[in-house]
Formats: sequence, structure tokens, C-alpha cells
Amino acid sequence: MTSDLRQRSVDKIARLAAEPRDLAAFWRECSEVVAAVVPHYWTPCWYTLDPASLLATSHFHDGMEEFPAEWLANEYYGDDVNQMADIAVSATGISTLHEATSGDPSTSRRWAFNRSMGSDQELIVRLRAPSGQVWGMLGLYREPGDRMFDTDDKRFLLALSDHLAQGARRALLVGEATDPDHRHPDTPGLIILSDDWEIQSATPGLDRWLEELPDGDVRTGRLPSAVIAVAARARRNAEDPDHPGGVTLSRVLSRSGTWVVLHGACLIDDGAPRIAVIVEPAHPARIYPLLMSAYQLTEREREVTQLVLQGASTSQIAAQLTVSPHTVQQHLKSIFAKTGVRTRRDLVGTIFFAHYEPRFRDNERRVRTGIPMRGGPATP
Repeated sequence: MTSDLRQRSVDKIARLAAEPRDLAAFWRECSEVVAAVVPHYWTPCWYTLDPASLLATSHFHDGMEEFPAEWLANEYYGDDVNQMADIAVSATGISTLHEATSGDPSTSRRWAFNRSMGSDQELIVRLRAPSGQVWGMLGLYREPGDRMFDTDDKRFLLALSDHLAQGARRALLVGEATDPDHRHPDTPGLIILSDDWEIQSATPGLDRWLEELPDGDVRTGRLPSAVIAVAARARRNAEDPDHPGGVTLSRVLSRSGTWVVLHGACLIDDGAPRIAVIVEPAHPARIYPLLMSAYQLTEREREVTQLVLQGASTSQIAAQLTVSPHTVQQHLKSIFAKTGVRTRRDLVGTIFFAHYEPRFRDNERRVRTGIPMRGGPATP
């Protein structure tokens, strides 16, 4: 395998990630690119995670329309290795089941699941954006007797990680904008502009975002200067051959005093260039209001819960929140009482199955029916 092919593959993923599209379509195109460099059994298993909790919001695996319930139970209630949340916060961001079990994968229950599907090896890599947020996971598998995943395989997949993360994030925004859940006040908006800044299409609710941005006027059709600026930079980036998949981000203070993020990308097709601009709140963090409304957790209890979901130990939580380990334990005692659980593992499983598994299953239905997927926990 030549280094030139690897670099061309990384560049292609970067270009795919920059173009707003449905998540399932993005994963399908990326699967073809990955397979050309890292041969594997069957097809990849793609996941999206909520970066605020590191809990799964979707999976995509061609040929597996419904993820087995017992596998989800093992992921969030089982005491196993190679679990997604652990890899998401690990130093390397990549792990194989053989490595995690010191060469004896039969000691892991997930190995039995994999064997039932015909595979033996498992490699999981996190999809982490340059911002540090983890937006997903990629699982690859190999059959019994096949060569082991090696250093070159891992190096290539890690080189894709941030592009795949940004592509997944952008695709989820497209899904939420084109099929909005109006119960969420932070539903993003999407606008498609022609090369001369004429509006070609816009998603429902975009007017609300345009009214929030300075110097725009929805009534007269005047676009905010921030939208024009991010669109112009996106077009310029797309014309730069040394900047494949260039994506432009802009952070703007809205008229109401909150921060808004604009994502700009140039759409490449057979016609004239078009520019897509996605508008969203800077810090959606839907898990916070969810934990408050569902369990009446205090601000500090929400912070502790979020860190527990991300796999942090008592000492790590204490260090991050600048409190004593005893204080963390007292918060945990209160959290357990309010959520009706007895252990950290039960807390993770309870929150996943109550608030994320419904989104996970809804996204499976969306893939089957050709509707764009969404991210975040399900609306209460």
C-alpha cells in the first residue's frame, strides 16, 4: 500500500466531510474509501456519539438494520473491554480487542457477539474533531485467520479521525435542519446560496436565525454580513487545491447576546458552484436541561453526572471540579437517589436507555425510510 494512496484517501474523506449531506450517504461513501486502504470483513460499523455524554445516538452498518439489544446492554451495563466511552477518552483513541484482552479475546463477551456475525478481530477508533469533541466511532472487523490490524492501519485511520468527526457533525446538523424537531429551541438552520449570493433554498425556521444575526433583514431579503462573509471564505477555500475539504467556521454574537456558529462549505456538483451555510447555537449541550427536567439534578450534580457518563473516576471528577473526593461521593449518593440507581454503571445504563436508546432506534428507522438522521438525546 503506497503512501500516495493513503494521502489521496485522506484528502477524499476531507472533501466528502466538507459537503453537507445525509449521514447515511456520508458513511457509505467513506466506507468505500476506507476499504481500499484497510481491508476488512463485511462492512464498517459507524456510530455517532453525543460529545456531552459520550453515549451513542446512532449506528450505521450496511446489512444490519437493527443493532442487537443484547449488544447495547453489554456496552452500557456490561463490565467489558474495548467499550466506546473508554476509547473516546483514551490516550491513543484507537484499540483492538486482541490488544485489550492481552491476546485472548475469548475473555470478552463482545468477542462472542462478533464471532456470531463471522468476525474475529475488532478495531475501534474514535472520531474526534480538532475542537476535542468526540462525535463518533468507527468499528472494523476481520475474519478468523486474517492478518492482524497493524500500525499502518491504525496510523491511516487516526489520520481520518478529525475529518470523519467533522463530516458526521455536519451531517447531523443537516438532518436536524432539514427535518427539524420544533420542540428543540436550538434546532439548526441551513441555507443554500448561489455563486452570486442569491438564496436557492432554506430549511424551515431559518428566518429565526437570520433575524438573530446583526444587520440582516428577513423582510427585505438582506442577508446578514456574517453569512456572506462565511460563504465567501468557504468558496475561496474550495478553490484552493492545497486545502481539500476546506470548511469555514465563524462565531458571531447574536442580537440577543448569545453566540451563534456558522459553518460554510462549497457544494461541488455539475452546475454552478453553490455554498451551504449552517447556523446553530454555539453551545447546544442538550444533556443539561434533560438531566434537570428528568431528575431535578442540581447544577453541580449535572456536572458530576456528565463526567461519570464520560468514564471519569472519583479522583478525576474531584480534580476537574476542584472539590474533594468526599464531596464527589456525596454528590454521587444524591444522584443515585434521584435517578433510582445504585452504581455508576447503572447510572450510565439508565440514562442511555431512557434518553439515548430512543434516538438510536429512531435513527435506525430513519435510515430504513431514507430520512436524515439526528443527533443528541431524544426529546422528553
